[in-house]
Amino acid sequence: MSEHILVVDDDPVVRSLVQQYLEQNGMAVSVLNDALQLRERIQDNRPSLIVMDVMMPGQDGLSALRDLRASGEEIPVIFLSARAETIDRVIGLELGADDYMAKPFEPRELFARIRTGLRRRGGPISSAPESRPPFKFGRFQVDFTTRALYRDGERISLTSSEFALLKTFINHPMTVINRTHLFEKLHGQRGTDPHRSLDVSIWRIRRRIELDPSEPHYIQTVWGKGYIFVPSGEVGIAERYAEAEV
Repeated sequence: MSEHILVVDDDPVVRSLVQQYLEQNGMAVSVLNDALQLRERIQDNRPSLIVMDVMMPGQDGLSALRDLRASGEEIPVIFLSARAETIDRVIGLELGADDYMAKPFEPRELFARIRTGLRRRGGPISSAPESRPPFKFGRFQVDFTTRALYRDGERISLTSSEFALLKTFINHPMTVINRTHLFEKLHGQRGTDPHRSLDVSIWRIRRRIELDPSEPHYIQTVWGKGYIFVPSGEVGIAERYAEAEV
């Protein structure tokens, strides 16, 4: 069955261009000219991924994504925007976007990024529900059945890729995992991380679980080697591993 892509953009030229190119490459495509009816459309016809403009009348893409993630919705979202400043990209990614492309764009590149986003959702480390006991560390509890992270009983919103990354660390506690391995686990492919999306994902998780993300206790950086998940939050573990052969 074809992947279903929902394109949300107030520009009819962009909607038509994206729809035509994606359909020519075997994807099913539906469109919306604004984000006001996004939630209703998702309930009626759930897409595999959403391509959404940032600046739209009525409700902008950033607020629409914020509403989706706050409700626990984890559909991958790729932003399109005429605003290409770094701060705009960072804000979009921090809110839970999976990728961010500046206009004008090449349809072929958008298609490639859509395929990457879809692979993340169904990669080797899946965020699908699992029948296993919750995992507790510090003030946090991870529920694998509902794919949720809780702090003192309050749910913290995570995207599918963020949950998959956190689960990777939980599955390998006190083990140094290098960047290449993490990228392969998350994206289902070998190679480097050209857009350094892993840095963004690590940063986002740290903002949710660390008291001070600049001095992390749980996901520590082992310089020159990768990252290590320390469930106890003990400081200095990364330095110890950096000096050892791993």
